Amino acid sequence: MNPIADRMFACRSADEHTRIRLGVGVFLLNAERKVLLEKRSDCGLWGLPGGGVEPGESVHAAAAREVREETGFEIQITRMIGVYSEPKDRIVTFQDNGDVVHRIDVIVEAEIVSGKLVLSHESEELRFFERGKFPSEVCPPAVIPLQDYLNGVSGVLR
Repeated sequence: MNPIADRMFACRSADEHTRIRLGVGVFLLNAERKVLLEKRSDCGLWGLPGGGVEPGESVHAAAAREVREETGFEIQITRMIGVYSEPKDRIVTFQDNGDVVHRIDVIVEAEIVSGKLVLSHESEELRFFERGKFPSEVCPPAVIPLQDYLNGVSGVLR
């Protein structure tokens, strides 16, 4: 990977200081059914648009807000891919504050309703990819959801 990603996604065990954080990830499809991925500015790897669910916010609202903030698009969620919580791939150390977080992510598929693609400070790049032609440099929490998506899986609990 790269030094930042190596530290951020280093394999570690949870302990009493590890926080649990609920998040969302979105397979966002354009009219050609290509998937939008973002090259994250915090680690330089590709992943799904998404982020944390805020207190008092539904998963649906969080997905719409995160996509709007990171891409400029308004969306309509079309289906749930799954819930991902396997600690091996989802314990992350955030570089800005050193917090160790066990990410539990609800991954959904959505379509663009309106808006114009806009790059946020959270992304180095946003690009649509054909199904099955995803980049190889993917952040670890996105690897299994990408495989499941390619295999047509939905409604999984991992």
